[in-house]
Amino acid sequence: MGNSSMKQHINTAQKTGVLKVSQGKLSEFPPSFRQLENNLRTLDLSENKFLILPEEISRFMQLKHLNLQKNKLTKIPDCIGALTKLETLNASHNNLSTLPRTLSNLIHLKQVYLSSNHLKEFPMMFCGLKHLDLLDLSKNEIESIPSDIAGLYVTELNLNQNQITFISPQIAECLRLKTLRLEENCLQLSAISPKILRDSKIANLSIDGNLFEPKQLSDIDGYEIYMDRFTAVRKKMF
Repeated sequence: MGNSSMKQHINTAQKTGVLKVSQGKLSEFPPSFRQLENNLRTLDLSENKFLILPEEISRFMQLKHLNLQKNKLTKIPDCIGALTKLETLNASHNNLSTLPRTLSNLIHLKQVYLSSNHLKEFPMMFCGLKHLDLLDLSKNEIESIPSDIAGLYVTELNLNQNQITFISPQIAECLRLKTLRLEENCLQLSAISPKILRDSKIANLSIDGNLFEPKQLSDIDGYEIYMDRFTAVRKKMF
């Protein structure tokens, strides 16, 4: 992106609070970004060449939407915890294997997209965020869902295409979880606790592509209770 083009983007962003500089070759923040520290609400840096998100990101404290997808990110700095107004974070299609604990500071997060990275452990720092509706962790390398998952407030959790073999029964205690996507993992039928079917609020459990046939779910105690929830949701939709 040339200097004149960048200047035009900056001028527009000063008026709108929206800066889109995607599909470029950026690997660091240009100095001109500093002009936007006090009024930028949306920053789209998708499809660039960032390896590490610059620490200057912490200066944009008015940000509500941050799009980092399709870069080459291996790290998000701890200082991202300063962006306490952030509502949407998209860092899918990167090379992230860990995440900073300071993400737990982002108490206004509503949607987080982390698909197609290299996360091996479930990111527990999202537990306790009471406004978080959607957490997309599909296409990672996560192997288990730990018991502390009970503190997650999402309504939809996408774990499709991971390597999950264990699901803590405590996931049934997630107060708002209605859609749980577990397609194409490494689950045996025994990994599905009756508590998940019987006691949770999950009304949409996607389990195709695991080490058992979906119809075998009916062999688990609590299946009829789950189907009652499933059917009730479908009736509301139509």
